[in-house]
Amino acid sequence: MKKNEKEIKAPLIKKRHPNRSVGGDIGIYIFLLLVAIAMVFPLVYAINGALKPLDELFMFPPKVFARNPTLDNFSDLFVTMGKSWVPFSRYIFNTTFITAVGTAGHLLVASMGAFVLAKYEFPGGQVFFKLVQIALMFSYYVTAIPNYLIINKLGWIDTYWAIIIPAFAMPMGFFLMKQFMEGLPTSLIEAAKIDGANEWKVFMGIVMPNVKPAWLTMIIFSVQALWNNKAATYIYSEEKKTLVYALQQIQSGGIARTGQAQAVTIIVISVPILIFVFSESQILETMASSGLKD
Repeated sequence: MKKNEKEIKAPLIKKRHPNRSVGGDIGIYIFLLLVAIAMVFPLVYAINGALKPLDELFMFPPKVFARNPTLDNFSDLFVTMGKSWVPFSRYIFNTTFITAVGTAGHLLVASMGAFVLAKYEFPGGQVFFKLVQIALMFSYYVTAIPNYLIINKLGWIDTYWAIIIPAFAMPMGFFLMKQFMEGLPTSLIEAAKIDGANEWKVFMGIVMPNVKPAWLTMIIFSVQALWNNKAATYIYSEEKKTLVYALQQIQSGGIARTGQAQAVTIIVISVPILIFVFSESQILETMASSGLKD
């Protein structure tokens, strides 16, 4: 009887120990700390540069942190731009409008097109997606002349639409959304249709919430591209110029405007960084809680 009990008794589960030693863990944390410092250093240096008075900006050897931090560079910036016939707020509005409308349109067009390609089969669908993949290989400089000729033919030169409309068709967002939507269970969409949902309800109520990581990532790339767009190729009127163009104008003003140029740099990079910081936490949370499979 005792022999049978020994045979039936389940084997003890050995506790698994990590392969790394304590010293290895400490080494990894030190490495990650060094990488974090290297990544955050340019941002810290730029912020301190905007807070430095003019004499500290030309100090040698340069100092990372401002000894006498001041906001004079920002106040001088608005005074300088306020003297021009185009106020500084106009440049901010132009960039904000182009970024907001271009990103929203790109999100809508890329998502709807990717949904059709990912979940429906129709003649020419694969060929169209191959064209999107080929478009990823071409840089802006290769397509600059054809884009200008097309936009000029449409009469969009010197308008916001010369920047906004091409942003709707950026291939990176289309490719990203299509690849992500292919992992969405088709049974989930079919169940929604059985319950009476039409195509628009399926798209907005089922598909988009479940591909949140993809379109949040797409928003980050789109905002970064549009917010930093100089638009000098298509927009010539001063009242329609973007914020990056204003930065270049200030930098060309000479040594006396170095502090103001540092202030504009902070204004330009602040919006993409804030959007990335807030979107990153939502992307990680959504990826951790998702995982639908057929």
